[in-house]
Amino acid sequence: MVVRRALAREKTRKAPREQRNPNVPGVAGVGEQSPRFDIMSQEKRSALMGRIRGRNTGTEMTVRRLLHALGYRYRLHARELPGKPDIVFRGRKVAVFVHGCFWHRHDCGLAYVPKTRPEFWRRKFEGNVTRDQRTRRELEEAGWRVVFVWECQLSDLAALGRSLAREIGPHSGPVRRTGTAASARRSGPKTRAQAKSARQ
Repeated sequence: MVVRRALAREKTRKAPREQRNPNVPGVAGVGEQSPRFDIMSQEKRSALMGRIRGRNTGTEMTVRRLLHALGYRYRLHARELPGKPDIVFRGRKVAVFVHGCFWHRHDCGLAYVPKTRPEFWRRKFEGNVTRDQRTRRELEEAGWRVVFVWECQLSDLAALGRSLAREIGPHSGPVRRTGTAASARRSGPKTRAQAKSARQ
């Protein structure tokens, strides 16, 4: 009986971690193939991936604010153009696409391949790249200039602003001041006048 209990304990100790505790990821031993592990079910993972937005992403909003601060005015998500560009300058015939490095395979450190289901991801990435190339070709054949802004470029907004200004061309008209500083400047004289009349 004692021997049987000792053998059972030894078997439990040597059991893979995912069998002993289903919440702990499996770790392969030396020479073993690493098990596939995901803490979510396939349905939950699919629902989570489906919630990733294609429009009005944080990266896109940053680029839009930068262009606006530089004095450019533009249209968004032109449905009639191939690929529905994120930012469109119709008069200049310039289409700007704001791409995530991971999804659109930029040549930088953010474009890695996940370790789970690598073949699925490779097919998905190849489809994205092929679609981007087709969109660019169709727009250029229609006489548009195509500009790609990559997510990693946002680490240096000053350099990105200079690059966009070169690609798009000089903006027309003076830069309008917006935001709290401009509103403070506009409201300043009136406030001082009110204070002066209140003192008299």
